[in-house]
Amino acid sequence: MTGDMLSQDEIDALLKGTSSLDPMPSDSNLEESEISKHFTEMERDALGEIGNISFGSSATALSTLLNQKVDITTPYVSLIHKEELKEEFPNPHVAVEVHYTEGISGRNLLVIKQSDAAIISDLMLGGDGENPGELLDEIKQSAVQEAMNQMMGSAATSMSTIFQKKVDISPPSLDILDLPEGEGTNLLEGDDVLVKVSFNLKVGTLIDSNIMQLLSLPFAKGLVNELLNPVATAEEESELVQEMPSQQPLQNQVSESLQQEPVMPAAPVNVQPVAFSSFDGNEIPSQSETNNLDMLLDIPLQVTVELGRTKRTVKEILEMSSGSIIELDKLAGEPVDILINSKLIAKGEVVVIDENFGVRVTDIVSQRDRINKLK
Repeated sequence: MTGDMLSQDEIDALLKGTSSLDPMPSDSNLEESEISKHFTEMERDALGEIGNISFGSSATALSTLLNQKVDITTPYVSLIHKEELKEEFPNPHVAVEVHYTEGISGRNLLVIKQSDAAIISDLMLGGDGENPGELLDEIKQSAVQEAMNQMMGSAATSMSTIFQKKVDISPPSLDILDLPEGEGTNLLEGDDVLVKVSFNLKVGTLIDSNIMQLLSLPFAKGLVNELLNPVATAEEESELVQEMPSQQPLQNQVSESLQQEPVMPAAPVNVQPVAFSSFDGNEIPSQSETNNLDMLLDIPLQVTVELGRTKRTVKEILEMSSGSIIELDKLAGEPVDILINSKLIAKGEVVVIDENFGVRVTDIVSQRDRINKLK
């Protein structure tokens, strides 16, 4: 700049969004430039939408578990080199590894701060999350693992809806990621460039920090390709091929039938109200009713004569022996109950026929009551 005037180079630099004092693009521009080599703008938006939907349902699951309001911001998709992760995670973090076992194939790594994991574990174990401490013992790790299991299970359910097929995961595993100390580096083997899906997580007033999902580049590209270019499975294609030959001739037949045969008006239908039979005991059934009943005459029924009933405790039952007397709820000389299929139908008195016991019917319920009891 000379005096108060801008040079042409400076004007051009301002129009391009750069400064003449800083001719090299910034780090963010470098990052944007690199991710554009692997993903188009639409593919990047699709990947962000997958994360948005899946982790939106995860937030709901976590809110139910912790009994706290949980908010997750819209994810931001970027790339990160493996050697940059030490700067990204200078302090110990908790890494939750999830493998997809059905529907899609791959794995992702969910990384949260150790302090946030401690708060989640404290809430899971019934605490208030105010002073959980950062040390995660075995019990606290199990609590965090269960919370992540519920979150990722809910995310897998949402992904099933997105991809229109069943998506399932293995139980997530939990590890401490402390890259400056070399702990957890085995989780990042084989991936030089990772896709980073980061978002802000808020849990009540206790947590307000970043959480991120790390995906391998091939797995991320596979997700995007499957979402934007869905391919019918072999089973769906087979069903489609089987349906097509049967449907086309049917359409031709209908078309030819309409052309060859005139449509005749439908004959009038005589509609009458339904007439129900009466169940009065004194009414004699009609001939048609008798014919209908004849169809049921061969059905076997169980007839039981009940002398009486009583209730006893288990102790009293165990104390029974030969000669024990059980008192029933019926008085001597009272009529016994005659049951048909465990339904009371009649009453009678016990008689002896030759050498067998029998029962003489003394009172029988009406035909209507008998029908009602057999329902």
